[in-house]
Amino acid sequence: MIKSYSQGQKHFFICGLLLFTGVHDANQVCIASPRKVEVFATHQAVPNTPLISLEKNVLLVGIKPYLGKEIIGNNNSPALRLVSNGRNLTLKDANGVIRKAKAINIGWRAEQLIQPKVFVRQTIGPFASFESAERLANDLKNIGIESTIAHPFDWEVWVSGHIKIPPSIKSTYQKIKVSKTVFPYLDGNNGKIALKGPISLHAPDGLRWGKGIYVGPFSIQPDAYGSWTLVEHVPIERYLNGVVPYEIGASSPEAALAAQAVLARTWAVANSHRFNVDGYNLCSDTQCQVYKDPSKATQKIKTAIKKTSGIILTWKNKPINTVYHATNGGVMASVDEAWSINEVPYLQMRLDGPKSWTRTVDLPLSNEKYLKSFLFSKSEAFGSDHPLFRWERTLESFHISKQLNQAKKVSSSFHPNKIKVEKRGTSGRVTALTIEGKAGSEIFLKLDDIRGVLRQLPSTLFVVNEIKEGKWLFSGGGFGHGAGMSQSGAIELAKNGWTTKQILSHYYPKTKYGFLP
Repeated sequence: MIKSYSQGQKHFFICGLLLFTGVHDANQVCIASPRKVEVFATHQAVPNTPLISLEKNVLLVGIKPYLGKEIIGNNNSPALRLVSNGRNLTLKDANGVIRKAKAINIGWRAEQLIQPKVFVRQTIGPFASFESAERLANDLKNIGIESTIAHPFDWEVWVSGHIKIPPSIKSTYQKIKVSKTVFPYLDGNNGKIALKGPISLHAPDGLRWGKGIYVGPFSIQPDAYGSWTLVEHVPIERYLNGVVPYEIGASSPEAALAAQAVLARTWAVANSHRFNVDGYNLCSDTQCQVYKDPSKATQKIKTAIKKTSGIILTWKNKPINTVYHATNGGVMASVDEAWSINEVPYLQMRLDGPKSWTRTVDLPLSNEKYLKSFLFSKSEAFGSDHPLFRWERTLESFHISKQLNQAKKVSSSFHPNKIKVEKRGTSGRVTALTIEGKAGSEIFLKLDDIRGVLRQLPSTLFVVNEIKEGKWLFSGGGFGHGAGMSQSGAIELAKNGWTTKQILSHYYPKTKYGFLP
């Protein structure tokens, strides 16, 4: 079906078509001329990734993304060096090329396309988090607009170029012409051997990577941006070996380690769609859960994971949004104070401490007078021994200007003159902040964008005072977004004899503790 519409002085014809490509639908635009019809997708579709592990509940985790991306900009790209921890690695590509060696080097080359590809899209963003991008994507879906969440550098939402987006949503129209593509090749004694993806890699004794050892198996596969990703195919229970100790600390009490295991498992299941556009599930950095060197998991950690094997938290028969953080500063945040997403009953504002202490706290903390008393008084909250339970940061005008410029919020000529808290959530966290410039312009930061720009701030639970012209003191509490489990709080509760189930019930009330379907 072809429909027509007008944009400015141009007349277009639109294909009523979605091209299914295995891992996602690439919205298409057909721009018709009297002689031919051109079809434009929003992005480069990636092929299906064959599952190369025979184990159950396997996650595809991006260990190293954006491989070969420098080639796109006509620069040299670092080779991918793969080193075995013992016996030979075995690499095999789609054409049947096989290489067995203890070390394999893969280089990158550019190849000109006979027929350049054109992608047309409206880009919305950048967003400070996947959560905020997904909220917008869901809002668009509710009004009949399909979109794609991508992470070429920051989180973005892509919509087909022909679709009319509500004027309240700021977007950038992009027409991208791709005249070359990036291919991998084996670099060895026999010269350069071209490889075709997807590429599988087996490491019988593990792969040495980033000072760690990963079991695999692995694939090397193209992404939506023209580059490639090294992906580990790892069962979820083994995946937790590389998450739990780095998120909460290997020396934590067993009940706290087990609570972290349940949360990490639940989070992985609930977020396995994060990198659908690139053909895998999760990343390995702070845009997901930190995942590194699973070989360092101690017996204590493995025991905590095994004791909770297969257990997740659910609400309404679905995995919950198990967000967690280092310390909440004594008060849990409602989830909508952290991200632009809908409220849920298990992530609400509550004081995090013994009842004898919570009765003495004046509420609501959205009242700045009560908040100052809360921040500057002695606290008996759970996890108050964390070094960032209370903190101070001094920011000067040139620092703020630089960070705003790096985040593409302002030009380099912007000079902050005034900082004002516009709105606070019920936990006292800043949900809207205005930064005024000397020339009369102003920048409005909301929710996770506040810490996304002002990266020195450990949390948004703060009060701000101008010390002198161009210099501000931020006094606050907590490290992280503040929603869900406080890891320092869980550690204290575990030391006090609380069970894993009790800890999780405290931080995620109204949820069900049970087995993964």
